[in-house]
Amino acid sequence: MKPVLTPEEAGALDRDTQEAGTPAEVLMERAGRAVARAAVDLIGGVYGRRAVVVCGKGNNGGDGLVAARHLARWGLRVAVFAVEPVDTLREPAASNLARLDEIGVRVRGWSSAGLTRELDRADVAIDAIFGTGFRGFPEDAWADAIDGLNAGRPPIVAVDIPSGVNGATGAVEGAAVRAEVTVTFGAAKIGAVVLPGAELAGAVRVVDIGFPADLVHAGAFLVEPSDVAGWLPTRPVETHKRAAGVLVVVAGSRDMTGAPALVAQAAARIGAGLVTIAAPAEALPSIRPQLSEATFRGLPTTGSGSIASGALEPVLELLGRADALAIGPGLTTDEETAGFVRDLVRASPVPVVVDADALNAFAGRAADLADRKAEAVLTPHAGEFARLTGVDARALGSDRLSHARALARDVGAVTLLKGSRTIVADEHGAVRINPTGGSVLATAGSGDVLTGMIGGLVARGLAPSDAASAAAYVHGVAGMLAGRRTGDGTTAGDIARAIPEAVAHTERT
Repeated sequence: MKPVLTPEEAGALDRDTQEAGTPAEVLMERAGRAVARAAVDLIGGVYGRRAVVVCGKGNNGGDGLVAARHLARWGLRVAVFAVEPVDTLREPAASNLARLDEIGVRVRGWSSAGLTRELDRADVAIDAIFGTGFRGFPEDAWADAIDGLNAGRPPIVAVDIPSGVNGATGAVEGAAVRAEVTVTFGAAKIGAVVLPGAELAGAVRVVDIGFPADLVHAGAFLVEPSDVAGWLPTRPVETHKRAAGVLVVVAGSRDMTGAPALVAQAAARIGAGLVTIAAPAEALPSIRPQLSEATFRGLPTTGSGSIASGALEPVLELLGRADALAIGPGLTTDEETAGFVRDLVRASPVPVVVDADALNAFAGRAADLADRKAEAVLTPHAGEFARLTGVDARALGSDRLSHARALARDVGAVTLLKGSRTIVADEHGAVRINPTGGSVLATAGSGDVLTGMIGGLVARGLAPSDAASAAAYVHGVAGMLAGRRTGDGTTAGDIARAIPEAVAHTERT
């Protein structure tokens, strides 16, 4: 996994590296040169080309000054704008201002009109306005600079993070640069990896400027294909269906019979050896025809067609011969069913994946999820997370990583917060960010497929955090592959059928 740093972690890495013997000016020189190289790569050469560099204060602006010097030395015509008076620059940025002046490149004071003129004839622009420590709304000249860059013709290379993006959360509260490439140093930053910041960062290029690997301390990581390939289990030559993992799926109701089938199909396609669906007895005639491989257990039913409280003992009996439980899709919010869910989650002797209406059963009472015998994976989307915790959607969207981490810690369970760039947080504070997926997954039943995949992998013996991370990654790849064939008409069933192909794609990537 690739480390992803908060602004505080990035600052500590910079300080620790300097204390270990690498001067700040050396780090700035390497960073600026890397930015210049990325700009040249983006436009395909230097002959007859022009660049515009817009600098703020601090190290980010200093990196821009170094980039401008290298571009000028390589033969580009370079126009440099400072959003603040250059006499406010501190070392080592101030020294790089002087070095730029020595080669005949003048740094201009701020002018919106001047920036527009230069951008009209430029081939590339460099955003060195704000660093990863930025918060809030850009104002006055700062906002004008960002808007000017975005309105210009040339593609933009951002230094470390697009200006206007919150480096700690990826939130965008005002104007923000839309970059073609973001050059970042040592490790990616949170704000350029999670949305909406990730969408503005373009291609993120991580460059080595001399940070020692043993000084990189991160609490979040970006999942890579090799990680998933390492987590996915392999079957011994001599095995049998129960040794390959037994999953019990508690799902469905009179009017929602597709959900348990999708969970079961996904679990089987991710490799579970045996899947048993435990559902309301009156719903089974509609569920059975959708599956030829699963086994079934009819459960006592409420008057509304959902699972009744008397189902607890039969399900616990099933779990005595199982490896994992997946619960929630299609259960309804019937209060008797919700009570059954709370009792079963508390009593389950095997790891449990808690999704959909099983999460809704704990609405406003998230602390009750901590009272369990077994490990758990919670899989809320934004609405379920809000009902569960009371955190409104706006607050959640502004810092998804921190809220997922807090829930995981508070209830002692792995929390998978769904969404583009799915977050997987464990109870110890570690976070994994999933880079796969897209709008094709926005279809009814897609979450049921993910639940089945997580449940299947837990049943096969993966630790909950690894199962959630691997399932999220493969789920995204399956959506991509299915979407290539069926476009916006992709269904959850298409995604489930693409799982084996997605596994193979991941293992060879």
